[in-house]
Amino acid sequence: MTSDDRATSPTQAPLPTSRPGGPAPAPPAGGFVVHPARGAFNAAFFAVMGPYIERKLRDHKRRVFADLPRTVVELGPGVGANLRHLAPGTTLVAVEPNVPMHPRLRAAAARHGVDLDLRERVAEDTGLPDGSADCVISSLVLCSVADPARVLAEVRRVLRPGGTFRFVEHVVARPGTTTRWLQHVLRRPWAWTFEGCSCERDLAATVRAAGFVHVDVEPYRIHSPFVPFNTQIAGVARA
Repeated sequence: MTSDDRATSPTQAPLPTSRPGGPAPAPPAGGFVVHPARGAFNAAFFAVMGPYIERKLRDHKRRVFADLPRTVVELGPGVGANLRHLAPGTTLVAVEPNVPMHPRLRAAAARHGVDLDLRERVAEDTGLPDGSADCVISSLVLCSVADPARVLAEVRRVLRPGGTFRFVEHVVARPGTTTRWLQHVLRRPWAWTFEGCSCERDLAATVRAAGFVHVDVEPYRIHSPFVPFNTQIAGVARA
């Protein structure tokens, strides 16, 4: 991580809730529909499996989430897996439409001393003003949004010039590999269980095509029983 990736102001004010020219609309979750059973299941699943997943991803998260500013926008923070990478006193603008995640997210933020600004919005429409954020982060989120390209356009819109989008995501495996075969075979039950999550997205290409000034992507593989999830990327994109 270079010094250019670091925040320029340690006392950045919390982000406003309106776009330039007037207040942001406050729709429900922008089209996201929480399944009454799977929403609760996934909140419980990630609460239980979070420490295991974090051990697998810890080194990559430490690299891309190093030196985060005092106000961070996170897309899909879930139950708060990334709060440990924020300094106490940080304000987290949490864009999370999955309401069953909210109680655990609030409790985790309190434990970590993070000021939580929780917004029931989708990543494609955060409601944040243009050029209002120094940093946006996501982990294991672009796999499950309806339109990754639209999400990245929204990230670019809300970032200030020079701001960074920092991400850790699972991606499609190379053609002809056993992992790629399993991703294809399991794609439907995987998506059903994890509320739309796709294990077949080339997110590195999507980020590179999103119009950022510079993109640094590191591909890697973890070893876990969740084979479709094991091919991953971590990186930083600069607006």
